[in-house]
Amino acid sequence: MTVSLLSLDMAGTTIDEGGVVYDLLARCVGDELGAPVPAEVLAPWTGTDKTEAIRGLLTELGGDPARTDAVYAGFAAQLDAAYAAATPTLFPGVREAMVSLRAAGVKVALQTGYTRPVAEGLLAKVGWEVGTDIDALATSELVTASRPAPYLVFRTMELTGIRSVDEVLVAGDTPNDLAAGTAAGARFVVGVLTGAGSAADLGRSRHTHLVGGVADIPALLHSASELPH
Repeated sequence: MTVSLLSLDMAGTTIDEGGVVYDLLARCVGDELGAPVPAEVLAPWTGTDKTEAIRGLLTELGGDPARTDAVYAGFAAQLDAAYAAATPTLFPGVREAMVSLRAAGVKVALQTGYTRPVAEGLLAKVGWEVGTDIDALATSELVTASRPAPYLVFRTMELTGIRSVDEVLVAGDTPNDLAAGTAAGARFVVGVLTGAGSAADLGRSRHTHLVGGVADIPALLHSASELPH
């Protein structure tokens, strides 16, 4: 059996948005609490649904979790403004890698802790469209729990018609991305070093490979003879 689906995280994995999302998340929660969010407290929430992250941070740091929706509304507005003013790009080699893999018969889906409007805004910034440049997009509101639960991975399988996890490669830049791939039972669980997680951070999570970036995935699959024939 060969890999038929790449289930990829967005920000920090395929799209370089400069780490804006976690800077804003920490700032908005910190403003609510009246104190900075320590980096070591924020780190476990990277790669998760942003509403879940805000609720978890407020709870952990002594805030009022009932304020989650209000804090998220402020965060979402600031994120929209930041992305409107910014120029997110695909990481080097990602566009070419996805073109070559799709030409070889591999489907490409993105999955993210963002809501669909935010995710589609990012895709528009990098000139990608669902159905043209990628095969599917799974966003946080489509699942009952975000990473490290496996449901975003399963939703990309559902959207692309892939029935076996033995045909799936999951890649992401955070330990929660890798935990979701592992929980899903994906054939490959690949950490990339382009985003939030360092080699040490990702290395502590179960994975099959660590690579420099998504651009290295075609070579990984070629070397493992895991591409469709």
